[in-house]
Parts: sequence; C-alpha cells; structure tokens
Amino acid sequence: MKLSLNSAFLFVLGFSVVLAQGAMAQEKSGATSIFQVVPTPNENFNNGLLAASASSPNDIWAVGQSTIHFDGTKWTAFPAPMIKGDNTSDLEGVVDISPTLAWAAGNVNIGEANPGQVIEQWNGTEWSVFPGPKFGQGDVPSIFAMTSTSANDIWAIGDLLGDDEQQLFFLFEHWDGTAWTATTSVSGDAFLFGASADATNDAWAVGFNGPENDDSATLAMHWNGSGWAQVATPNVGSGANQLNGVLALAPNNVWAVGFSTPVPPPQEAATLTLIEHYDGTSWSVVPSPNVGPDSEFQSNRLFGLTANSPTDIWAFGSFFASNGSGEQRTLLLHWNGTSWSVAPSPDPTRNGFLSDLLFAGVTPAPGDVWIFGDEDEAPHSATLAIRTTTGSF
Repeated sequence: MKLSLNSAFLFVLGFSVVLAQGAMAQEKSGATSIFQVVPTPNENFNNGLLAASASSPNDIWAVGQSTIHFDGTKWTAFPAPMIKGDNTSDLEGVVDISPTLAWAAGNVNIGEANPGQVIEQWNGTEWSVFPGPKFGQGDVPSIFAMTSTSANDIWAIGDLLGDDEQQLFFLFEHWDGTAWTATTSVSGDAFLFGASADATNDAWAVGFNGPENDDSATLAMHWNGSGWAQVATPNVGSGANQLNGVLALAPNNVWAVGFSTPVPPPQEAATLTLIEHYDGTSWSVVPSPNVGPDSEFQSNRLFGLTANSPTDIWAFGSFFASNGSGEQRTLLLHWNGTSWSVAPSPDPTRNGFLSDLLFAGVTPAPGDVWIFGDEDEAPHSATLAIRTTTGSF
C-alpha cells in the first residue's frame, strides 16, 4: 500500500499517539493489581484454560487442555473424555447452565478415529461425550467458541473443512433443547474464534478473513433469529487485522477485541491492541492502549472480554517482551465508560521461561470478576486464574 503525504503524516502521528499511550502504560506497570492469582489444579501435562462460564458465583467452569470447576470455595479438576493435555485436543468453549448441566465443545485432532470436533455434557457428576450433528465422511468440523441465552438456545461456532475439494465453510451448530443441528456457509479463507449472544435473535461471531498474519481482515457474523450474515467491520493499519473475542451486552452495545498491524509484511512491526464497538448500526474502532511497543517484537494481543457493567469492562490477552526473547506477560485493559486504559495484571510464572497469557473471563456476580489462561511451568503449561472482588480499579 502506497501512502500519500497526508495519509503518511496521519499514520505516523497516530502511531506516535499509540507509542505515547504505551509509555504511559509502562509507567503504570509498577502499580499493584486488584487481581490476585487463585490456586487451581492441574490434571494433565499441559493445562491451559481457553474458555469459561458460570451459572452463579458457586458454579464456574473453566476449560481448555484441562477442565476445572469452582464450587464457591475451591477449584477441582474433573476429567473430560478425549482431553489429554497433549496439545492435540482441547475444549474451546463452555456453557454453564446449572450445577447439574453444562456443555463444552472443542477439538480432537489425532489418531485414526480423529473426530475433529467433540461435544461434551456435564450431568452434575461427570463429563461424557454427547452426539453432535452428522457430517459427511472425510469432513473435519472444528469448534472454537460457545455461547447461550438459555438451556435451549446454545451455539457452538467454528469451521468445517469439507472433504469435497477441501473447501472451508463457516460452521454454526445450535442446541434447541432436543438435538444439535448444523448450518454451514462457504467462508473461503475465513475463521471464527469468538461468540456471544444476548438474545435468541441477537448473537455474534467474530474472527478474520484472509491469510492469517499476512493480510487478514476483521470479520463479524450476526444472527438475527433467522440467519447468519456478515456485518462490515473496520481495520486499522495496512497489515493483518484479527478479532478474537466478542461480548454482546445488548443489541446496540457489542464489543470485539483482537489486534491490528501497522504495516504489511515483509516489513516488521509489533501488532497493536484492537477494540471495536457496535452501536446497533455499525462497527467502529475505539482507541486502545498498548504496552510499548519498544521494538517490532513487543506485540500486544487481546483474546477476550468480560463485563461487570456497560461502564466496567475488562479486555485481556498478552504482550511480548521487547528484546525478542518470545517471553510473554498478561495484558489487562479496563473500560470505565469513557476510555480504555492498561490495568496492572499479575504474572505468576517465577522460574524459567516467562509465558503468561489470559484467554477467557466471566463475571458471575456484580464485582466478582474471574479471568483465566495459562502460565509456563516448564516443562508444561499450568492453569491460571486471577480474580477481583473489589469492583473497578
């Protein structure tokens, strides 16, 4: 992309503002976080957490390479069929209906009987595999997110690689209280990573369109009660853009997060936080801060959101070290109703390679915010849970 003199000036000016925001964020990094690390069990060799859901403060599930439950007092690990912590299987979404009913879905990608996706149900005692939609022989379905509005309105979102000419489709699976059914549409080269619903006729799924980490563009799909359709979303910079998480608070109040890249390859640049808002009519970019970047290595990325209220929202992810080592720290941003700011966030890894990331969050009661991810405890990854009950920071 060739910039005109005016657009080049505006780009440099905008990037300078981002750098200034980052500098201010770093100055704040020494402050004490209102979030505290909560001890969590590890049942597998790798135990990263990718999704979370709660029916109450005393009934919370966090799933990924491990499957753990909070009963209001402590976290306990429960085995989930086919999830072994071996980096070839994980649960990418979870919906907690009650202490005796929860759903989780993800992917199992190894072995002769590789099923692709897996759907599991919790009955109050154990997890078991539950029959999902039927696909053609050779089709490979993948689930990357779940959301629900009730026990009879649950979505599992992902992609389907069709055996016929290896074509890629959007995959929308729905539970109506009786059975799982699947709807597909041709996606080309696009993926959906996050999902959120606030009503039976208002659900969102987000991701990216185009080659990842090259010239990908933001993508949002909307369910209006009768069908899924793409809604235009903006992009920032001239490099890759991607949305990883979405939070629908109301039909006119939806947030999505991910990252943008100032320049396209082969130029080198750190990715920057990307936050977008839907006001009921259109999506727009909302300015968001970064840590640094002090070099092309110090990328900032956001993976998800959770809200205490429309004026008290948390977005989370990770940022890389500026020295190019590949080490990562947790990244936490807060919305106060007016602007986004970087909030102090704990990094529990103490020995070896620092790699702490935040992937999922849930707010089961006002002021009670949980955020989950994984930390590096060589030679394996461990569950990570941080919590605040003090409200806004």
